[in-house]
Amino acid sequence: MEKRKEDVVTLIDAFKDFKEEKNIDRPVMMGVLKDVFMTQLAKTYGSADNFDVIINVDKGDCEIYQNFDIVEEVDNPNTQMTLEQVIADSGEDDYEIGDTYSKRLSLASFGRRGILNIRQNLQGRIMDIDKANVFKKYTDKIGEIFTGEIYQTWSKEVIILDEDGNELHLPKAEQIPGERFKKADTVRAIIKSVEMKNNTTPYILLSRTSEDFLRKLFEMEVPEIYDGLITVKKVVRIPGERAKVAVESYDDRIDPIGACIGVKGSRIIGIVRELRNENIDVIQWTSNPQLLIQRALNPARISSIDMGSGPADKVKVYMQPEEVKKGIGRGGVNIKLAGMLVDREIEVWRELPKDQAAQEEEDVLLSEFSNEIDQWIIDKLEEIGCDTAKAVLAYAPEDIARRADLEEDTVDEVFRILKAEFED
Repeated sequence: MEKRKEDVVTLIDAFKDFKEEKNIDRPVMMGVLKDVFMTQLAKTYGSADNFDVIINVDKGDCEIYQNFDIVEEVDNPNTQMTLEQVIADSGEDDYEIGDTYSKRLSLASFGRRGILNIRQNLQGRIMDIDKANVFKKYTDKIGEIFTGEIYQTWSKEVIILDEDGNELHLPKAEQIPGERFKKADTVRAIIKSVEMKNNTTPYILLSRTSEDFLRKLFEMEVPEIYDGLITVKKVVRIPGERAKVAVESYDDRIDPIGACIGVKGSRIIGIVRELRNENIDVIQWTSNPQLLIQRALNPARISSIDMGSGPADKVKVYMQPEEVKKGIGRGGVNIKLAGMLVDREIEVWRELPKDQAAQEEEDVLLSEFSNEIDQWIIDKLEEIGCDTAKAVLAYAPEDIARRADLEEDTVDEVFRILKAEFED
């Protein structure tokens, strides 16, 4: 019997420790503990309808009463007692037939197996509540920046712990290319999503590549954005390379671009460092897509823009040859981001001065060579502004290979085909 009492004490103490550790409020804990005991009573006695369970969380104890109807003849010993039985059990003689007698049960009466079941059920219920609390806590924080210390680094993800020991995941795909983390590093990322997978602990996903992460960094660094005087209308990124942030001011006295950059770049420099020196262009928002493209491709000067006949058409941007490189950017990043800003695909076309055009009127579009040159190669050449044969031949083969990210043998074959077009 003494051993069983020790089991009960351990159970209650464990409950108190669990309550404090998981920080679950009193009403919920009382309800859980009561439900666990009622479940075990129903399993032990067949029904818990005639039992009362009183939980005292502060004292860490539990009182259980079994209520009996006092009858002349007992049909169900779990719910009925005779008057003689009641007097013998209570030592009192002021009861009458028809009264209800409440008999206090010892927790030890559940037996070792029953106590083990209660402990296991209690632990399971508390863990479920804890998981639900964590899920709700971080679901409410989706879109907010989280700062934490790295607990573990793996090849496919980094694990970060919060102050309560919950794990947050930063997968490789959500890390800025080239980032290297080690244990105990402090890292900032945006809370991207929270999922329950197979009823395990919530999977909290962090991201440093999300456009929302950059948007939130601007909100933290620029008071005018936080206060609503400046709005970030759109953010596009190629993580680790370049980003464009379109902003708009609701106060004519505030220069949105200047406010975001800060005096001598004082505001934006912290954001750039946080993003591992990702280049950030801040431009003024406009609902006019042509003007937005012009601003996005600045300082490259645009001769003209053909928006096409519908939103599915590619946008053709015409530039003088010397402007093409600036407009496209390294690896085509600049033109891609401009397209992302207006949700359209943009092609850069060289526009020659009239005197040069006259000299090159015999030039041939690369698309005319589709039977001899693979389309993906033509696409890569057009991405760097070379849409005609002579536009390609104007460069050294090694420059074309580097800018278009093509193999030297492939470029040599392209040059052979194009040169053959102009040979007598």
